[in-house]
Amino acid sequence: MDAQGRGQAGDDNVDPADQWVFDPNTGNYELRLDPAGQAPARPSDRRAPGSRRAARKPGGEVDDTDTRPLPAQGGRRGGRGADEAEERPPGGRAARRSGSRSAAASAPVAGPASRRKRKPKPSGRKKALYWTAGVVGFVLVAGCGGAFYLYQQLNGNINKVDVGVENDAVSDGPVNVLIIGTDARSGKGNSGYGDAGSVGHADTTLLMHISKDRSNATALSIPRDMITDIPDCPTKQKDGSRKTIPGEHGVRFNTSLGQEGRDPGCTWRTVEKLTGLKIDHFMMADFNAVKELSTAVDGVEVCAAKDLNDPKSHLRLKAGRHTVKGEQALAFVRTRHAIGFGSDLDRIKMQQQFLSSLIRKLKSDAFSSPSKLYAVSQAATKALTVDTGIGTASKLLDFGQDLKRVNIDKITFATVPVLDNPNDKATVILDKGKADPLFAMVRADHALAKGKKGKGKKAPVSKAPPGLVRVDVTNGGGPIGSAQETVDWLQNSKGARLSTNAGNAPAKLSATRLEYAPNQADQAATLADWMGLSKSALKKSSQNAGDRVPMKLILGKDFTAPGTPIAAPTELPDNVQNVNADDKNVCAK
Repeated sequence: MDAQGRGQAGDDNVDPADQWVFDPNTGNYELRLDPAGQAPARPSDRRAPGSRRAARKPGGEVDDTDTRPLPAQGGRRGGRGADEAEERPPGGRAARRSGSRSAAASAPVAGPASRRKRKPKPSGRKKALYWTAGVVGFVLVAGCGGAFYLYQQLNGNINKVDVGVENDAVSDGPVNVLIIGTDARSGKGNSGYGDAGSVGHADTTLLMHISKDRSNATALSIPRDMITDIPDCPTKQKDGSRKTIPGEHGVRFNTSLGQEGRDPGCTWRTVEKLTGLKIDHFMMADFNAVKELSTAVDGVEVCAAKDLNDPKSHLRLKAGRHTVKGEQALAFVRTRHAIGFGSDLDRIKMQQQFLSSLIRKLKSDAFSSPSKLYAVSQAATKALTVDTGIGTASKLLDFGQDLKRVNIDKITFATVPVLDNPNDKATVILDKGKADPLFAMVRADHALAKGKKGKGKKAPVSKAPPGLVRVDVTNGGGPIGSAQETVDWLQNSKGARLSTNAGNAPAKLSATRLEYAPNQADQAATLADWMGLSKSALKKSSQNAGDRVPMKLILGKDFTAPGTPIAAPTELPDNVQNVNADDKNVCAK
């Protein structure tokens, strides 16, 4: 670093990086120009206020210690004031520097000056130059080149794809981020893993939903071998033109990327069609990203419940806890033959364990020093391909600042429920009975993360048998004929012979409601389960009802059809695989 124009370091033998000093009073790094170990000059030794620089004394002492905040851009020179304008001596920088030193040596030393006025407060421009210690740390690691250089470098690291949708980096509502891990064998660090030259697939896919209030997040892992439909998707070609890739029915999910020229926008649209969730952004990483990012954080802790030896991924771990990075980290997230049944569903569990631990490491340690922060920033921006909505360093920063508000213990990983495909043992199919309620929970912004269990939790209400469920159904806002359609469904599909069509309700309701008496709680529990009613839809009266008095079910505007849950569930369906990101006791087995 050349001190000229960046604070004017006076000693050619002083490393400029050593002149940045942390001030605990301000929380900023500041540039101190007095050589190490030399006390600042007394105010009485300073020159008159008219001169900007202090004269150098014959003994090498400097009359003034100049302390300045870190400049906003490396290489930008401070201008002279109007009262300091002077003609530059001929010659280059060295000549001017030599001339200024000679002039300073021959100039008489100013005597004690009169009482100086207090320094004026920093101008708005100078205030803008004060940086936080963390950002200054970035610059120090980069060789004191300035934040402008760092920003440009990180910006240049990012690859982006125009998927035809560009959303704002920060949103006031819920945020859905598609995270894709591609198994492409092209590019730096991606060769040597078989399938040489492969354009890649959507090998690992997670849909991360961050709640509107940023209180929780859910990451849905989508099995790569699940049979699904891929819609038509427009792609942007190298010449700027658009080409629509035809969709396909009944194919593996992982073919939504790479195959037939499909880009991340095709995976984006496939996931939207599958889940009913609108995606805001995508991030895509390759094999090398896992190696680089795990190395940047100095390793990620993982756990094995038994010895692991997978000849396919080359993972060899003894039972216990280990810190993996680089090739070993990649081997861990690729492993499936050494765990469980050796399926992709078992590998998803490994990936969820790794990502949970990586999140904990990033939250606790990645920002503990400027060098680590710089390494993580470099690795992350080099590793990622993103959409144009977050395609710059500043947009990624805004995006990250918004999402980091979610606490680790409120992040839940879950796997989209699937069943074995009866027509192909190598693939799976969507388990709609469990997947639909799961997707509905996420669409309704309901948290999968469990809260702390309170004491004295009420025992579940027992359910009445179908033959004892007595209810009058009225239409208070549903489609025409909804009351009779519901009664037919209750009697013929559920065996509720005591259900009756009571016609239209006296008033319209925005939400379906079930009114019941305390002694009808078991009937209400059965009907609410059938109809998919939330707790808020249940209205219990204060007095018991007679033996033949029916409950009242009023169908509101939210009713669409019998058998379709009216409200999104608030609890995960049974046997849906999930893990909390803050659970440190998850071990591969």
